[in-house]
Amino acid sequence: INAEYGGATIVEYPNSNLIMRSVLLLLAFLFFASSFSISSHSWMNPQDTPSQRAHALLARMTLDEKLGLVRGYGGPYVGDVAAVSRLGIPELHLEDGPQGVADGVKLVTAWPSALTVVAAWDRTLMYSYGVGLGKEQRLKGTNIMLGPMINIARVPMGGRNFESFGEDPVLASELVKPSVLGIQSQGVMACAKHFVDNNQEYHRFTVSANVDERTQYEIYYPAFQAAVDAGVGSIMCSYNKINNTYACENEQTLNVDLKGRMGFQGFVMSDWGATHSTVKAANSGLDMQMPDASFFGTPLQQAVANGQVSESTCLLYTSDAADDLLCVD
Repeated sequence: INAEYGGATIVEYPNSNLIMRSVLLLLAFLFFASSFSISSHSWMNPQDTPSQRAHALLARMTLDEKLGLVRGYGGPYVGDVAAVSRLGIPELHLEDGPQGVADGVKLVTAWPSALTVVAAWDRTLMYSYGVGLGKEQRLKGTNIMLGPMINIARVPMGGRNFESFGEDPVLASELVKPSVLGIQSQGVMACAKHFVDNNQEYHRFTVSANVDERTQYEIYYPAFQAAVDAGVGSIMCSYNKINNTYACENEQTLNVDLKGRMGFQGFVMSDWGATHSTVKAANSGLDMQMPDASFFGTPLQQAVANGQVSESTCLLYTSDAADDLLCVD
């Protein structure tokens, strides 16, 4: 991979619970935030493993501070995670998108649509495209780029087909890897979206995509599997329902398929406004609500307090994979 795509470093995140996923995310950004002074924080000791450093940081955090990492607040970017200044954790900035820096940011590049780059059937070109996108996001202060958008273009008049990787799951899978590696080579985390079956804009908030298991694994999952295999740090769950259950509280697609069978070791954030519950969403595999705290704020704190959601929602294990967490530089 390094030889083929120019020495990119994959970001890996150990399988973790709701709180630990976000803490590890923050640690990863602290590792490469060269402008941030870390000398006074024991958990930033480079002689310790990332797993040891994450546990050291967690041990000093209050429950409120931990929960502050799994939700958004109204900051200057399209999505923001609040800082924990007491512990030297900086604010994180999330920004669209798959076609370049968006949301009214000035002096940015109007990039070619992803679909036109995909049409070149060129892995090296896609890697370069990812590098360009990631570099500009980094220059604008972004920590997490909300892309690539890798839903299959099933509906010909789909409103976002232009930013997708097309209708062919094999071609999409081949080009997702260099895209993710290119973006993350610039010190910006990629966020593959929208998981999953989000193939139309019409009624996207309410439609149910009813898909059998074979079709999921043959058509709709392969591009996301490729993103996982490339080390994508985060994945965004979608607005739509899947087999009559909202994507961001879907136990089958998030916990069983994505984090289980597909081996995703990063964290899942909601699309903006796609969270519909607290207990069900947290226990079904949603790790971060965006862009606010309507479900993962006070309601989540209460759910943890009364035992409906455990701080160890998923089984936390410390393994060699945890020690191999790499930082984008």
